[in-house]
Amino acid sequence: MFESWFSKDSNDAISILKRDHDTVKELFDQFKKAKEAQAKKQIVAHALEEIKIHTAIEEEIFYPAVRAELEKDMMTEADEEHHVAKVLIAELEKMSGTEEHYDGKFTVLAENVRHHIEEEEDEMLPAARKLDIDFDALGARLMERKTQLKAEGAPIVAEEESADPNADSSAKNAKRVTTAPRKSAPKTRKAG
Repeated sequence: MFESWFSKDSNDAISILKRDHDTVKELFDQFKKAKEAQAKKQIVAHALEEIKIHTAIEEEIFYPAVRAELEKDMMTEADEEHHVAKVLIAELEKMSGTEEHYDGKFTVLAENVRHHIEEEEDEMLPAARKLDIDFDALGARLMERKTQLKAEGAPIVAEEESADPNADSSAKNAKRVTTAPRKSAPKTRKAG
């Protein structure tokens, strides 16, 4: 459904967002196929930068332009999905890439972002397309800000201040070594 009114050649706002989605999904696929830690780390760095810039242009320009006209629950869920992504991004950026949970944390980010993309493309963007908005003019604003962010870097977000990649109890528990109780060996009868 989405593909029927999306143009790969257009610079309207929705087409720009869709191309960004395709870029990060491709990076997620590359990460899955990568075998070497250094290659994975480079893919992660590229993906994080793309997601941060995309999130910034959505939150600064696109969401405010459509928020009042779209379903409140849809928009608040998108906000929360961005928050979760920012927390994971901030934690990943504080990691060296050698930690035991690095690949798992990026995989969880990829799964969450894929879910967010699916909801945007299936629900939000088709609903937004029906609004009386000049998407070409909005796209020009997105591209201008995107170019600026690529040159200057994505803005620092609140989630970066409190990010601690080792704060989660599951990561701590994975490092804990315990001895599990063993079953007693079954008693055997001596022949005799």
